[in-house]
Amino acid sequence: MHPCSSQILRIIAAKSDNMIWKQPITLEGLNQAGGNTLVEHLGIEIVEFGDDYMVAKMPVDHRTVQPMRLLHGGASAALAETVGSTASVLCLEDLSTHAVVGVELNINHLSSAKEGQGHVYATAKPAKIGRNIHVWQIEIKDEMDKLISVSRLTIAVVSRRS
Repeated sequence: MHPCSSQILRIIAAKSDNMIWKQPITLEGLNQAGGNTLVEHLGIEIVEFGDDYMVAKMPVDHRTVQPMRLLHGGASAALAETVGSTASVLCLEDLSTHAVVGVELNINHLSSAKEGQGHVYATAKPAKIGRNIHVWQIEIKDEMDKLISVSRLTIAVVSRRS
């Protein structure tokens, strides 16, 4: 399934039996959480989620390209880590006692995206959701469904300190 800006985005009010999310989700709430951060600066927005995946988009514009006007690999990495980390937070049982921190991000840049060609979309799917470790497989594609990069994000679930 390829996300596009004209697609109707769904908000899930009731949990299904197959859903991995433990926290209530609205797209509005997820996107407000990124305010005044790198997420907002890069124009990253969560645009879709399902029972076991989450999609974020990012523009390929002056904020996210390198001097050759191609999508910057660091911007792709920020997009991948944003969607995977956001997904991990929503898999926690109790946000008052636990938090998530990135441990490792591996990203392979397979193709380029040029400035002005719209957005790229990152889809995060879990490889493992454990009690202490979450691993996410993330594919970034352009609006023509061309694969731009693949990544794997490892997240540690840690106890919050008082």
